[in-house]
Amino acid sequence: MSFVDSYKTFMERNSDPRTENWWLMSGPGPLITLLATYLYFCTSVGPRYMRDRKPYCLKNTIIAYNVSQILMSMFLVYEGLVAGWWNDYNLTCQPVDYSDDPKARRMAAAVWWYFFAKIVELLDTVFFVLRKKNRQISFLHLYHHTMMPICAWIGTKFLPGGHGTLLGVINSFIHVIMYTYYLLSGLGPQYQKYLWWKRHVTTLQLIQFIIIFYHNFTVMFCDCNYPKGINFLLSLNAGLFLYMFGNFYYRNYINIDRRNIKSIPTSNGVISNGAVSNGVLTNGKAKEC
Repeated sequence: MSFVDSYKTFMERNSDPRTENWWLMSGPGPLITLLATYLYFCTSVGPRYMRDRKPYCLKNTIIAYNVSQILMSMFLVYEGLVAGWWNDYNLTCQPVDYSDDPKARRMAAAVWWYFFAKIVELLDTVFFVLRKKNRQISFLHLYHHTMMPICAWIGTKFLPGGHGTLLGVINSFIHVIMYTYYLLSGLGPQYQKYLWWKRHVTTLQLIQFIIIFYHNFTVMFCDCNYPKGINFLLSLNAGLFLYMFGNFYYRNYINIDRRNIKSIPTSNGVISNGAVSNGVLTNGKAKEC
């Protein structure tokens, strides 16, 4: 009972009353249940269900999904800038405004919409499962898609505004570019010539983690009315992402360039850097149905 009482006291003292009645904000239980179901489906139930089935053809569904993600990300960038980061917020130290000021409430709403976007992005992995792209469901992929909703939930529940929201603005900007790439890559082989910048998408992701790490780490050593523990956790998470994405970048771009200097002839085409020129595989991806 002491644990329950401590939990209730902590929530009452630290929760933002403006967001407590919003969807999935009543407590951590619904989100934990949702993420546990997501992980169980993507690592166990889903692959077993698809084992003896043909991959689903989800081309039109994924195109619509990518368009919606681009629009949502653009909306989040706009809201984050207008509600604070364009003129009002301070890059070196920005406390949370818990008042009913219109801009403060607008930023709180933007933080919730960012959280909602992270929930929707769980469909990325669901689509991999239904299309039998299980090799793309890596530890990095699952960790990223699990941690982001958790971080966004904490932000919405306790800190819907202030210093940490720059993460959402930068991340949403990167997602505009990333989902544009996904959209073009799903339209068919005729668009492959426009996808030369795939490598640079990962580079931008690495840059965002460096900015987020620096932005949160430096404020830990100055007098700022923003929780130092949150700054530490955001810095730690950005550092972990930087390491894992950096390792992915090295394995998939730097190391593979060293191993695949020469093209390997085959009977059906030419394999060069993992891409088959006969249209079956392009840039390492199977041709969509």
